[in-house]
Amino acid sequence: MPSAVRRKTRAYDPNRVRNALAAQAETVRTAAHRCTPEQLARPTALPGWDVHHLLVHVAGQIDAVPRLLAEPAPTAARAQTDLTTWALRTGGYAELLDARTREDAARAAGEAGAAAAIDAAAEELEPVLEMAVREDVLLPHRFGAMRALDFAVTRLVELVVHTDDLTRALGTAVSLDRYALATTVRVLADALAAKAPGGSVEVRVPPFAVVQCVEGPRHVRGTPPNVVETDPLTWLRLAAGRLEWADALETHAVTASGPRADLGSHLPVLS
Repeated sequence: MPSAVRRKTRAYDPNRVRNALAAQAETVRTAAHRCTPEQLARPTALPGWDVHHLLVHVAGQIDAVPRLLAEPAPTAARAQTDLTTWALRTGGYAELLDARTREDAARAAGEAGAAAAIDAAAEELEPVLEMAVREDVLLPHRFGAMRALDFAVTRLVELVVHTDDLTRALGTAVSLDRYALATTVRVLADALAAKAPGGSVEVRVPPFAVVQCVEGPRHVRGTPPNVVETDPLTWLRLAAGRLEWADALETHAVTASGPRADLGSHLPVLS
């Protein structure tokens, strides 16, 4: 039986998380105001969602920060949910989030629209940003008490993944904050390492992350026998289920060498 691979808990800088969250929310807000009616009706990578649905969903992800901060603090003495648990379990609520988004999108269509929903969410976020990245504040998450800082990091992941969805739907680049992108890559790489524990495959996403995963002989020195390498955008699309492993290989968006370097059965991680 292979020995367990010890993993250090990755640390995220509160100030950089705060700044990246504010910057990415503002970027999406600006993009929403620039959308034409024709663009709002364009389909996205999410089944049944057009750009209007996507933007309303993003508004909800931003608004979750002030909403949870306003709720009574959990009774737990310490955090019960970490970033990896969130990443690996959040897909189980996809149907609930889909239904909620459709309801919110219908309501926003009858009011001032998706841009107004993001305006309201961003304005509620701004005054609580300092509290939102506290490491000593616990929030009442559905998976158990969660540090405010960790929850803020999950919002970065949501915003980065959906900003990329928006870019592809609009056919126009919507910029990604560098720290937000780096954080998303690392959270999803760590989730893969937890989902497929082991040390036989080295996954490289330069310049942001390197993890070892997949059960088998552990590599300790020299050139790894099993290596997967790709760029940050390809990785987040693979990990979020926006790109199939086979398609990424076929287009050379990812390289995989070695007998164990097939991650197809372990992806996506947000599922």
